[in-house]
This record gives sequence, C-alpha cells and structure tokens, in this order.
Amino acid sequence: MEINKKLYNASKIALVECMALKENEKVLIISDKNTRNIAYHLFEVSQKYSKETPILIEIPVTKVNGEEPPQIVADIMKKFDVVLCPTSKSLTHTKARIEASNLGVRIATLPGINEDIMIRCMSANYNNIAEETIRICDILEKHRIVRITSKLGTDLKFSIEGRKAYASKGLFHQKGESGNLPTGEAYLAPVEGTANGVAVFDGSFASIGILEEPLKLFIKDGYVEKISGGKQAKQLDNLLKPFGKPAYNIAEFGIGTNDKAKLIGKILEDEKVKGTIHIALGNNKSMGGSIDVGIHLDGIITKPNVYLDDKLFMKKGKILF
Repeated sequence: MEINKKLYNASKIALVECMALKENEKVLIISDKNTRNIAYHLFEVSQKYSKETPILIEIPVTKVNGEEPPQIVADIMKKFDVVLCPTSKSLTHTKARIEASNLGVRIATLPGINEDIMIRCMSANYNNIAEETIRICDILEKHRIVRITSKLGTDLKFSIEGRKAYASKGLFHQKGESGNLPTGEAYLAPVEGTANGVAVFDGSFASIGILEEPLKLFIKDGYVEKISGGKQAKQLDNLLKPFGKPAYNIAEFGIGTNDKAKLIGKILEDEKVKGTIHIALGNNKSMGGSIDVGIHLDGIITKPNVYLDDKLFMKKGKILF
C-alpha cells in the first residue's frame, strides 16, 4: 500500500500522543476488510516507534456494535501492551475489551472509522479535550438526578446516583485505560430501572446513520416501550428485537466534547460532537452497569437542555457551569 501523509500523521498522533507508545511495547492492531488502509498506517507507525514487531489481525466484519470478536482474538488481546481496533462495528463494550483492559492493556477502539474522520478529528487538541471531559465527569459524579429536555419534545429523567463517570479523553497513558479514538465524551450508565419519559433523537443513530426524521422513544422504568418515527423507527426496533428486553435498556448518557467533530452519520464521530448528548440502548456492563447483552447503540440529541438535580447545566447544547 502507498503511504498517505495525512493519514500517517493522524496515525502518529493516535499512537505517540494518545497512546504514549513506548519503544519496548508490543502493539496489536485489529481491523476488518473495510479498515485495511487505516490499519496499515497504524502498523507502519508502530514499526517506527517501537522496537517490538507489531501484529495486525483482520477479523470478519461483525453484524452489530458490541458483538464479540473471535475467541482466539480475545485471548491474543491480553498479551499486548497497546491494542488499537479500527473496525466497522464497535468492540468497545465487548467482554474481550473489558477483560484485556482489566489486565492492564491500553486499548483504543475506532468503530466505524474512515480516513476522513481519522484525518480530521485526530487533529483536535486532546489536552484541552481531556481537561474539559474530566471536569464534566467530576460534575456528573457530584449529582444524583439528570433531566433532559429539548425543543422537539424530549423530557427524560433518570438517576445517576453512585455511578462512576468515564472520561473518554483521548489520552490513554496508564495501564488499563481505554476509550475511542477519535474521542471526546464524558459518559456514565444511568441507574437501571430509573429512566422515565420521552427521548427525541434528531441527529443520528448507530447502525442507522443520519436521521431522516426525529426518532421518538417512549421509556418506562428504564426500558424503551415504544419507538416512533417512520421507517428508521422500525429499523431500530428490528436491530434490538433479536436480543430481547435487555437491548431496550437505557444504557448510557454521554456528553460530546470534541470541537473538531461533525454530525456525519458515523456514531464514532457523532457522539463526540460538542453541544450534543447521546443516549445508548443495550449493554452497560462495560461502564459499571448490570445489563450484559450483545448490542450497544447510541443516538444523538442536538441542542439539549440538561438539568442536574434541577439546576440547568446545559442550555441548548452550551454548558453553563
């Protein structure tokens, strides 16, 4: 393959700045047929900045976000210092990723990545992103109740009491740290069974793309009971239905912090857009929850109002304190 200078530089930022790759560390890259060129550039950078020979594994394209990779790949992940996963579907919330992280492996997942996203979003100032993301996590952990409203009719409330907030800050320098690249989000798992109300998504939804019309989810006691919004509503229901009730769990609440990210229909980038929030359905095991199911799908709400313990924290997407 021919080296693309911009893609090479983006890969260098990923490995040298974001992962803090050391010369004696072993690197594993997991990709699929759709991400070969990105994986190749990560491989080339790894060869230059580490004396250890990197390993590149190509796996079949998985069907949904959160589906486990082959067991042999899950086992191999545990034997490396740094693992990067540029794949079509997300490995972020898999047991394979969690188990490797628990053993101290530093992992960056790049679900749905393409060359344009890689080049544009890896140019963000990750020190600034890290600072703001950590600050938001600290604020979230000091509050108990979240309420979200929007002009289109969102009115959703849930508890976050006792939940740890995670900063996907783009700097994974310590053992066991993990998150997306490109990145920029503060997120946590709402307490199971506490979410009630209506969420109206107007941005995009994972595995669906840009929304043609708003998707309205009716939520009771932590689970989606009804989805409306045209053919894409049926599409979302069809993605969730094979996994049963756990797939309809309100799994995640997140706030985007990357000012370079744009809403393009790729959830990897969309959920990082500054001024948006995202709510995910399905698996929350990887963020301290109890729902272990093989699917995790995020949806984007633009210009939301977010209240923390009845105090306005975010007004039309702008953080106030």
